[in-house]
Amino acid sequence: MTITKKIQQDSFTIKFEARQGNRVVGRAFLYVLKNDLHKEPFGFMEDVFVEESHRRHGLGTKLVEAVIREAKEKGCYKLVGNSRSANSNVHEFYKKFGFVEWGREFRMDFGSRRQ
Repeated sequence: MTITKKIQQDSFTIKFEARQGNRVVGRAFLYVLKNDLHKEPFGFMEDVFVEESHRRHGLGTKLVEAVIREAKEKGCYKLVGNSRSANSNVHEFYKKFGFVEWGREFRMDFGSRRQ
C-alpha cells in the first residue's frame, strides 16, 4: 500500500478586517475547503477576534454575519466554527447565529505558538 499526496488548488482563504482608521480592531477568517465527499465546498470560520476596547458594540456580530454571508455566496454546504472548551460566552454568541454544538475538536500543536 502507498500513500500519495495531491495539493488541492481549489481551496482558499478570505480574511475579514474591521478597521478604525489604519488600525485593525477586529478580524475573522473564512477558509473555503473542498474534499471528495461533497460536490460543494465547506466553510471553516477561524480566529474571530475583536479588541477588548471594541467589544459589546456589535462588531463581532458584523464579522460573523459577513463570514456566514460569504460562505453562502461561495456555495458552502456547511460552515464550521470552533472555540476553546472553556469559552462559554463565545459558545452562546455562536448559537445566536444558529450554530449548534456538533462534535469535538482534537488539536495537535507544532513548534512554538502564540498564546
